[in-house]
Amino acid sequence: MNRVRVLIVTVAAAVLLSVAVANDAAAQKWPNRTVRIVAPFAPGGGTDLFARILAQRFTEVYGQQFIVENRPGAGSTMGTEFVARSPADGYTYLMASASFSFNPGLYPKLRYDSVKDFVAVSQVVTVPHVIVVLPSFPAKNLQDLVRIARARPGEVLYASSGPGSAMHLAGALFGVVTKTQLTHVPYKGGPAAATAVMSGEAMTAFNTIETVLPLIHAKRLRVLAVSTRERSPALPDVPTAMEAGVKDYEAIGWFGLLAPAGTPPAIVEQLSAEIAKMMATPAMRERAAQEGATPVGNTPAQFDRFVRDELAKWTRIIQQAGIRLE
Repeated sequence: MNRVRVLIVTVAAAVLLSVAVANDAAAQKWPNRTVRIVAPFAPGGGTDLFARILAQRFTEVYGQQFIVENRPGAGSTMGTEFVARSPADGYTYLMASASFSFNPGLYPKLRYDSVKDFVAVSQVVTVPHVIVVLPSFPAKNLQDLVRIARARPGEVLYASSGPGSAMHLAGALFGVVTKTQLTHVPYKGGPAAATAVMSGEAMTAFNTIETVLPLIHAKRLRVLAVSTRERSPALPDVPTAMEAGVKDYEAIGWFGLLAPAGTPPAIVEQLSAEIAKMMATPAMRERAAQEGATPVGNTPAQFDRFVRDELAKWTRIIQQAGIRLE
């Protein structure tokens, strides 16, 4: 019996060693052909932008072509599913955004598992939402907006970039946290939602900062608060929602790199370290600031914890708000 146990342990150790050696060998030869980063949205948005910034950097560092492949559709689930089903060989990645953490709650029939089918590489940046109103709107601060919403249930219209979008969910979270009833009005994109507020079609919006920063500076929109726990370097004088008296309100826009589950850990670690190095450069910090973003560049374990926390949070909020997309 003891001999059998020794044999089993020896075989298991040999298998683990062979896997480790295979992973190391794959990492040493990688990349020897084109690598693709899938952006599950159409060109032009933040997901596409930061995917292209990474692709350019990786191409320069590794001497192989990294390309961005846009696969939009079904609220980003089509491109995400494509990556989940791709070979875990280090040649396909997903440029994920906050929508990744919304989709399990919004689409109950997803054909991929957001936790089991992916491995985290690194979070690239965070991007706050900003709560904006028309300058002539009577709310001068966030507490004014809450008071108006409570006095007029259902009458405060908030614009978003579409059903299930980050703007939609940021507004839904605000309603849940403040116990107010806001009415969601979807538009085709963040700029259209901002225009709706400026024209008076909607009273407020929860835009991501890069969409409305020029309008805020031009005083065409008034910003009441930012949605993150810390103030935004792009708007240092604007309070966070928590500072403005709305406890527990935090909506984080983010972009990060994921890989299919089973991608060799040595390759994942390589890319994670390169992203961290890249995010720490003055040039990248300046580039991110132009988009109102804050560079991150964390480890796979840190990003994995962040994604899991966001998945749990938004699934709960979507259920509480009663939001469903089919």
